[in-house]
Amino acid sequence: METIPAALAHAARAFGTDPALVDPGVRRLDFAALHDEARTAARALIAAGVEPGDRVALWAPNTARWVLAALGVFCAGATLVPISMRATGAEAGEILARSGAKGLIVTGPFLGTDRLASLPSRPPLVVSLPHWDAFLERASPAQPLPEVRPDDVSDILYTSGTTGRSKGVMSAHRQSLGVARSWASIGGLGVRDRYLVINPFFHSFGLKAGLLACLVSGATIVPQAVFDVPRTLDLIDHEVITVLPGPPTLYIGLLDHPGRAGRSLSSLRLAVTGAATVPPSLIDRIRDELGFATVLTAYGLTEAVVATMCRPGDDTATIAGTCGRAAAGFEVRIAEKDGEVLLRGPNLMLGYLDDPASTAEAVDPDGWLHTGDVGRLDHAGNLTITDRLKDMYICGGFNVYPAEVERVLAGLPGVAEVAVVGVPDQRLGEVGRAFVVPRPGETPTADAVIGYCRERLAGYKAPRSVEFRAGLPHNASGKVLKYLLRENA
Repeated sequence: METIPAALAHAARAFGTDPALVDPGVRRLDFAALHDEARTAARALIAAGVEPGDRVALWAPNTARWVLAALGVFCAGATLVPISMRATGAEAGEILARSGAKGLIVTGPFLGTDRLASLPSRPPLVVSLPHWDAFLERASPAQPLPEVRPDDVSDILYTSGTTGRSKGVMSAHRQSLGVARSWASIGGLGVRDRYLVINPFFHSFGLKAGLLACLVSGATIVPQAVFDVPRTLDLIDHEVITVLPGPPTLYIGLLDHPGRAGRSLSSLRLAVTGAATVPPSLIDRIRDELGFATVLTAYGLTEAVVATMCRPGDDTATIAGTCGRAAAGFEVRIAEKDGEVLLRGPNLMLGYLDDPASTAEAVDPDGWLHTGDVGRLDHAGNLTITDRLKDMYICGGFNVYPAEVERVLAGLPGVAEVAVVGVPDQRLGEVGRAFVVPRPGETPTADAVIGYCRERLAGYKAPRSVEFRAGLPHNASGKVLKYLLRENA
């Protein structure tokens, strides 16, 4: 079972009529039906011209059709390229072009935006999910499916870098399954679990610690397209949800909503969070007020997915103050020179697509990934993240790289210089603050700066506040001293 198609076939045999996928009000499939429909999707893709090794992008929210489309891509021997639902048309177009995607599976108009219409150009094959059933009619039951090997590339997930240019992180089938199995094993996932997947499928957390973790454990996938507290409370109650991971903001939203008192949350058993500082008081509230028996924190990044994780039975101080111990076959060590967290293991990414220089910069000759995070290990091997070497900050569970935002703002008329840093935010963990030096004689407004970003970047990347200055602090080489800006903020 070292490939996703093989894991899907095993799930059909092992779990059969157990519920696999529930899209309330739309679809309910058991594992046998999930296997059959995914293979039908694969045959339809092949009939449309998709060949082994081709890249197929998927730009849609969490739904049953996202799951079926993704599994169809895997079964066709192609490589999945998920695109963030927060991406603008220009950002999505860049990913399509740089990945060389042969096909695009795309949602219809969603939350007031027509994604397909926003693209500057389109790949040869476009499949609209509103017409998914008609697309499946292309499938021929006699069409053989290709052999997929463990070392074939299963997915390319795009993540920004400190240069502001996104990088395509490549993973093999065996690696995607490896991290999924580790996450599922530590969380104790099984056929009695019903997993509400609010973490986006386009993100490694939603795809590998969500969709694939359910596939290998027999847990039921219950996707939610958009986090909406009343809807989430309804799903927990009506679908008897047992597993609900997410960033701290998710739990804060549930805890603080007045409608919580009228819903039954007694089924909840496992919460897994991370991506931001988690105060001990929040861990206690998740347990005491939401009723989770087990609350875990974890640390990972797209290049490694799940690197460390707490274990059931850990105390509150360990869960709130650390990211747990090594998981998924990873080794963790701290660099003596600068305290950087280094990772090595069989599930480390294959590399960045078409970018050997960035790959060599990130992974040293001994196979250690330089994460850019600073941390320490305690006597039990628990990792605590203390700082970041890179400028990246985390807004609502999503990585934001200031260089990307700064590159966009450099094009705003009236701006001479700009620097962006993350500042604390009670709800989102961190949000962006832009320090702007106007050009002589120019008087840009904060609304103009923020609006300019929102037109060109996903919403979570746009700064929430702007501070205008006559100049920025620099070192002798001309680099902006961002630590001074953070201290000021």
